Formats: sequence, structure tokens, C-alpha cells
Amino acid sequence: MNKRKLIKTFRRIFVPVVHGCDASSAIRAAKLIAGEATPIYLIGLIHISEGETLSSGALPARSLRKEMNHFTEDEHIHVRARVIVSAQIFNELRLLVMEEKADLIILDKCAMDNPLFQSGDFLANPPCNLAIVRGHISEVPLHLLAPLRGGPYAELALRLCLVMGRNTGAEIKALHMTTPPAPPEKDAAFRGIRQVLASLPEVSLEEYQVQDPVETILNCAQGADIIIMGTTAQKDVSAIGPVVERIYRNYSKGVIVVKNTVPVPAKWESQAVGQSAISVLVDKWFAENTYHADEFSDLEKLVALKKQQKLTIGVALPALNEEETVEKVIKTIKTALMDEVPLLDEMVLIDSNSTDRTREIAADLGIPVFIHQQILPQYGVRHGKGEALWKSLFVTHSDILIWIDTDIVNIYPDFVYGLIGPLLIDPDVQFVKGFYRRPIKVDDKLQAGGGGRVTELTARPLINLFYPELSGIIQPLAGEYGGRRSVLEKLPFFSGYGVEIGLLIGMFEMFGINAIAQIDLRERIHRNQSLQALSKMSFAIIQTVIRKLEARYQYHFLEDVNKTMKLIQHESGRFFLDVQEIAEQERLPMITLPEYLER
Repeated sequence: MNKRKLIKTFRRIFVPVVHGCDASSAIRAAKLIAGEATPIYLIGLIHISEGETLSSGALPARSLRKEMNHFTEDEHIHVRARVIVSAQIFNELRLLVMEEKADLIILDKCAMDNPLFQSGDFLANPPCNLAIVRGHISEVPLHLLAPLRGGPYAELALRLCLVMGRNTGAEIKALHMTTPPAPPEKDAAFRGIRQVLASLPEVSLEEYQVQDPVETILNCAQGADIIIMGTTAQKDVSAIGPVVERIYRNYSKGVIVVKNTVPVPAKWESQAVGQSAISVLVDKWFAENTYHADEFSDLEKLVALKKQQKLTIGVALPALNEEETVEKVIKTIKTALMDEVPLLDEMVLIDSNSTDRTREIAADLGIPVFIHQQILPQYGVRHGKGEALWKSLFVTHSDILIWIDTDIVNIYPDFVYGLIGPLLIDPDVQFVKGFYRRPIKVDDKLQAGGGGRVTELTARPLINLFYPELSGIIQPLAGEYGGRRSVLEKLPFFSGYGVEIGLLIGMFEMFGINAIAQIDLRERIHRNQSLQALSKMSFAIIQTVIRKLEARYQYHFLEDVNKTMKLIQHESGRFFLDVQEIAEQERLPMITLPEYLER
């Protein structure tokens, strides 16, 4: 159950081997980047000048195939049997890259200088991510240097550093330079990169005000094995750029220069172009903090970890008129995780004043039952699931608290132990969200993947707009989640539909993305709601996000009038408006209540 230390890798790496050029440095760089997960394809290229017959390339092709076969001792390196012989080599390579969906080309600088690439404008318009290698590439580099400014290629340079650092254990140093009088912290173009680096403890950052960036890079690179940086992002200079050209001439070790397919903006220096680098952070978080419930199926091991850490674990079940499903939910969890294996120390039902037999069923099964409207009445009575969750903190005592909805038809014990697992194996994880496939019933037929409409149409677009660091959360509105009491008690709770997204944003703002994990719980079948109900839910979620933005920017966007929603109703051949108040109210953190502290 070790956490997987991964970041987003490349799917397919192409290394063009040009007749007459030594590709060994490019192939070594490819192996460092590919690791054990990504295949490397060697592609032989022979350029035939205009006026010559293509058949004249037969003998060079045979020689090139023999040369490339020397590298196939590595099982991850594959040689394409057909060597490309053409007068339009750039166009053929472009088509091949697109057909086979390569996402990184690695070229030796010698090949890049070949007229066949120069004439094809290859560097100016690459078909995918491009890395140009020059100098000696160490097979086991110990130190990597990444000069980063925040231009359109900084993200790719940083990604290559992280991948190579993961594969080799090399130390990574990022270098940020500005020219006087602007201090580094005022550099708008670096803002996004700085935000990412703050969440990457494996990368150290050095910042300088400099007159000559090349001199500074070379001084900082004295202890490095490889420099990794982007090409120029300016249109009015050579394709590589004068800074890279000088480094090529004056640095004896390996240099990798990268370029992606993003068009060069007119004035990138004045824009926060580096914000795109947040995708590096999201990819890294997604790979490291996404788990599957099967990883934690050894319940005895979880119990041992719980005892070793001297923790108690509880489950709170919010409910409102769930007599059809609540019995199965309770029995499944209680039997597997309390009676057979002592993983859970407490389980309570937090009812929202059901009018059916929900409370009676839970009580008959020996589960403590609370009506949330009767808890802490001195603070007023509010309706909504968020209110029930907030008050569940008051009536439970466990160090770890998990919330499970009671309308789940296909409940399994892994819904609970899956959420517990990451909290027990990683002390840095404070909060865990579940995700799953959500079939939807249409005309009595179950359609896979049709659920989660509010998630995809409202929650995820808002997150991507305003909280892109959370864009890797697969189901931000999932009702199965939990965390450490020491964290949950410090968070404000929205009382209604906005509770899930409010807690998620609150966790991120207070503790950072790496404190959050997500767990694959496979599939969840539950009662589907009407389109009108989903519309009201979306309205509340939008309110919640805006309230969070108001707190962030200290600016009041919404007036009270915006808390009502006009629902269009159809009845007896006429349409009319039904005005409903859907006002997301927020509860203060539980730890601020004197009654909670006294308890």
C-alpha cells in the first residue's frame, strides 16, 4: 500500500536517427525520460535532395538500420524496420507522429542542424512536444538545473525535470532570473510557476537579479549534470534563441532544450503565462494521491495501523426518509467493520427529521440516532445535509470521521475502508473524497456513466475556472468522504447542497492540495433526482463558490435578492414562475463553539 510516486509521463517517445548524425545522446536522454513505463521508438531518416532518385537511399537505409539495431538491447527501445527515405522528410515525419500519437520527439542537436529540418521549419512548428539534446548526457545524472521564467515552454521543461528526477533520483534546482530593476517576486510571468514550485518540495528554487542570464546559468550549472530549459519565446530572434546558443557553446555537459506546440504570444512577458504550469501540479497530485479501494482490502492490516497510531474511527450516516436503503447500509458496514473486524469504533445516524421509518430501523439495529434539528438548538434550526454533517462533529468523538450517504443501493464495506485507508497509510493526507461510476436509471433501464450531471455541468467547470489546482478531483460532489477531526473541526460548513464543494475548497485553501486524496470506490447506484431538483442544487453550488471567492478577494458580489430562484412550472396547460429561496448559509468551524470545546 505504498503511495505511488508518479507524475504524468509521456505515452510514446520518438527519437529520429538521421543518417550521418550520432543519436546516442538523444537516446540516453530518452531513456532517462521514459523510465520503465514509456516505449521509445527509433525512426531512421534519410533525406534525398531534389533531383536525386529515392532509390539512391537504399544503401544508406541498410546502414542506418544496422546502426539503430545496436540500441535494441534495451527492451524499451523499438526500431522501426522501415527507414523513411524522402525529399520531404519533415512532412513524412509529421504524419507519422500524428498517426502513432507520439507526444515527445527527442532530437540530437546535430540532427537539428541538418538542412532537412531547417528547410521544413521543424522547430518553428513541431508536430508535438520537442526536446533538442546537445552534449554528453550522463546515464545517471545527480543534479538537474532548470532555468525557468514562466514562458510557454516552462511547463514542459519542469515536467521533464520531474520525470527524470523520479526515474533517476537526481536533485532538481530551478533557477529564476529577472533583470534590474524588477525584483523576482514582481515577475508576473513567473507567478504560476512559483505557485507550482511551492508545492514541489523535491525542487529547490534560487532567484537572482542579473544583467547577463547566461553567465548566471553557467555559474549555477557548475555542479549540474544536465541543463533543461525552453527555447526562446520571442518571435523576432532565431528559433533557438541567443541565450541557448551561448549555453550550447560554453557548457560542456548535457543540455536539453524544449518546445511545445503552443503558439508564441505577442507579449508573454507581461502575462501570467506560467499559470498553465499548474497542470504539472495537478498531474503530480492526481498520480500520487489517487487510490483504489482494493489497495486497502487487508482489513487486519488497517486495524493494526489504527492501533499503532492510537486512533479511533467513526462513521456518521446522514439520512432523510431512507427507509428503503438504510437497513442494508447499516448492516453491511456494521457487520464487516465492527462485528467481524474492529476497524470502526462508532457509528451514528444523523437524521434530518424523516417522516418514514428511517430512525426506527437504525435504532432497532443498535445504532445511536440523532435528529440534527435537535442538536445545538441555541444556534438555530437549519435544513440541509450540510447542517447534519456539521452537527455530526458534535455528537461523535472519533479521531477520523467518515460520512456515507444512506441512499446507496449497492453498498459494500469498501465504501468505508477505502476512505479510511489513505488516512492510515499517509500522515500528510487529511481529507479523502470518494469517486465512482454513477449509472442512471432512464425508463427503467440502467445507463452506465449517466449520473453526476451537476458535477459535470456545474461543479467541475467552476473548479476549473476558479480553483484549477482542484481540477484533478474526479467527483467533487461525491457524498462519501471523510477526514481527520483535527482538520474537519477547523472548517466552516455550508448548510445545504453546497457543503461538499465548500469543504473541498476550504480544505484546499487552509491545508493545500497535497492534504487531499481521492479513492476509487468503483460504482455507486442511488436514487436519481429530477432535473428541477438538480437545477436547485446547481444554484446552491454556484452560490457556495461565489461566497468562497468573496472571502478570497474581500469583495461582496451577491446581494440578498440573488438568493431566490425562479423555477418554471407547467400545470393545466399553463406556465408560471415558482419563486423559491435557496440561500446557502455557512456555519462557523465547530472548534469555535464553546459547547464543543467544553465537551
